[in-house]
Amino acid sequence: MIATLLDPRSLSDLMAELSAAGLPASDLAEAGRRFFRFEDDVGLVGYGGIEGDGSDRLLRSLVVKADRRGCGLGGAILTSVECVAADEGATSLYLLTTTAEPFFRRHGYETAERTDVPAVIARSAEFRSLCPASAALLYKWIA
Repeated sequence: MIATLLDPRSLSDLMAELSAAGLPASDLAEAGRRFFRFEDDVGLVGYGGIEGDGSDRLLRSLVVKADRRGCGLGGAILTSVECVAADEGATSLYLLTTTAEPFFRRHGYETAERTDVPAVIARSAEFRSLCPASAALLYKWIA
């Protein structure tokens, strides 16, 4: 699978995929976010992203195209994004999800208490307003 860093000025395809999956997309072009497009020999697989630049980062917008789900491609995207974050110095990833908690748990993510998250995560738009308070907050040590 090949990962390509998306230009912040050309996020329309990512926005369409996220909207189709019911995921937040309103803040994608803001600073501090990097999104990757994943493709294989068949074509587009999906997207994944990272928000932040310190040791604690937010996993953003992991989505697999509907017709490509169920083949392990989401796990491959997740592993790639985790490796990028770790290579850049991240030691933990946090995420919010309303629909994919079992997927992330299978990949080593655990429940985090909202009151215990690092300040940088608590200040993110996703944490403050984009995801509902009912969303599961998960984390994983990656380094």
